[in-house]
Amino acid sequence: MASRLILAGGRTMRRFRSLWNVRVLLAVVVLLVGVAIYVGSLPKSDAIAGPHLCTYYSSASMKKAVGGRGVGCCGETISWGVTTLYFRCQTMYCTDVVCPD
Repeated sequence: MASRLILAGGRTMRRFRSLWNVRVLLAVVVLLVGVAIYVGSLPKSDAIAGPHLCTYYSSASMKKAVGGRGVGCCGETISWGVTTLYFRCQTMYCTDVVCPD
């Protein structure tokens, strides 16, 4: 009878270890899915990459342009006038531009 208890205890221990491994694996999978959902729900960045131009205006009515900043189609810097709190930025699409080497 004593040998049966040891044998049964050994089987129970192996089952416990395999169950523990499954639980750890399941916890890791749930964690990864949670992180993926969180990262996917983050808002998009307002950073502008590539050719773009921000035009600055003298007032909130945005009628008189007083400056501009940005990057041109060939990577050149666009900078003129002054910057203010009132501006609009736009992305430029450069389809017919041939840049010098």
